[in-house]
Amino acid sequence: MSKTITAVVAILIVLVLILFNTTFTVNFHEVAVKTRLGRPAGIVREPGLHFKLPFFIDSVAKLDTRQQFVKSPIKTVQTRDGQQVMVQAFMLWKVGQGDEEAKAFYNSYGSLAGAQRDLETLLQGGLGRIGGYAFDELIGPSSKLPEAEGAILEEVQSPENVLTGVVPISVGISRVVFPPKTTTAVMRRMSAVQETLANIEESRGNSEANTIKQKAQAQAQIIRDFAEQWAAVIEARGNEEATRYYEQMREHADLAIFLSWLETLRSGLRGSTTFVTDMTKAPFHLIDLEADTTGDGIPQPSTSYVETGSEDGQ
Repeated sequence: MSKTITAVVAILIVLVLILFNTTFTVNFHEVAVKTRLGRPAGIVREPGLHFKLPFFIDSVAKLDTRQQFVKSPIKTVQTRDGQQVMVQAFMLWKVGQGDEEAKAFYNSYGSLAGAQRDLETLLQGGLGRIGGYAFDELIGPSSKLPEAEGAILEEVQSPENVLTGVVPISVGISRVVFPPKTTTAVMRRMSAVQETLANIEESRGNSEANTIKQKAQAQAQIIRDFAEQWAAVIEARGNEEATRYYEQMREHADLAIFLSWLETLRSGLRGSTTFVTDMTKAPFHLIDLEADTTGDGIPQPSTSYVETGSEDGQ
């Protein structure tokens, strides 16, 4: 029984090995290059399960047909205006669509990794086209970066550079910077320029502030002069009215005294007030209904404060 199980297991292992060595799969984004005894035997593009001769007879290499990304090393380039800049670019590429292109790619590079190394070197060489532009043309909203990227792509696709089975799609510049020493010098120069501009703006602001201050002081002085003139007019008018009122009160002195008594009495008796006083003296004599009156009917006090004071003194 045990021998039977061992034989079955051995047969299954052999079948699995045979199946593993005689089949391969292709994804929808891949192309398979099949070789037989080291010689090209065909291209397989149809996705799914496929068969091949086992062991060392047939070999299959799969190539990804999707877009690939390659980035160049950083390269120092001198621009047209003599600036030293550090530039880095990237490129999107893919394996050619045709069978012959796929075969040529496999024969030249063997794999995507092999192509990446060659394309990095090729892309780095294309960065020399940056030397045809001034630094100001590579930065800012109106830069010529798209034009420079097109020039690099043109350099990569030039006949001198043999791209076997490789189709470049687009090139982009990912970095344009000054070297560290140049960056320090530029930053210092920019700082000096910014400081100069700041001083100019500060002087302009101080000048405008002084102008506004002087204008405000002049307007304030005009307002003060006007206010003083108007106050003098009001004072003169008040004095005139007071003089006329005083003259009228002089003509009717008894009435004026009576009105002052009433005002004093009203002020003194305002609120809850209790008075203990002599009702023969002004202005409390107005409460005394038996007080003597003048011919005009104005009550008169029978005792004056002066008389009381003299009596107290005696």
